[in-house]
Amino acid sequence: MPAALGACKTVHPYYDYASEPDPRTQEFALGPADVLKVNVWKNPDLSGDATVRPDGTISLPLLGEIRAAGRTPRELQADIAQKLAAFVKDESATVTVTVAAINSYRFVVLGNVEHGGSFTANHYTTVTEAVALAGGPNRFADVEQMVIIRQDPQKGVKRIPVDYAAILNGSRPDENLALLPGDTVYVP
Repeated sequence: MPAALGACKTVHPYYDYASEPDPRTQEFALGPADVLKVNVWKNPDLSGDATVRPDGTISLPLLGEIRAAGRTPRELQADIAQKLAAFVKDESATVTVTVAAINSYRFVVLGNVEHGGSFTANHYTTVTEAVALAGGPNRFADVEQMVIIRQDPQKGVKRIPVDYAAILNGSRPDENLALLPGDTVYVP
């Protein structure tokens, strides 16, 4: 076989990277360990901080347990306001929910990297940033065969092929996906 033909190889079959969700274009969804600041205008006894527990709920005065995980701050704010209306008759008692600390955005980098493990970030992280956080690929890594392992609620576990070398040389920037919470980047 001529050397030129041997150098040409199909790294992975076609994958529609544009169909993958980009969390940077959506409102932030709350998750376990996120710290929230709930403020009820002119009602300091009903205001305070709340941490989303591992079961996805928070506890608030008068209201008790409220589901927070998987919801946006705006959705949670509307739910709290609606439930508080039964207790607080003052029309000016406006509810605001702000995220004081993002702790639920976690991902894992495994395989042939210098320092694999579980990572958290306070901003959305791309594949290249995640690999950099793990110290980069080690000398045994096959950077053309990386995959993102993602839980898809409709399809189960998905394996998204990533050619890290092609991302770095600029020929496949579409493969530098933003990771979703819970994603695993595997470097064989």
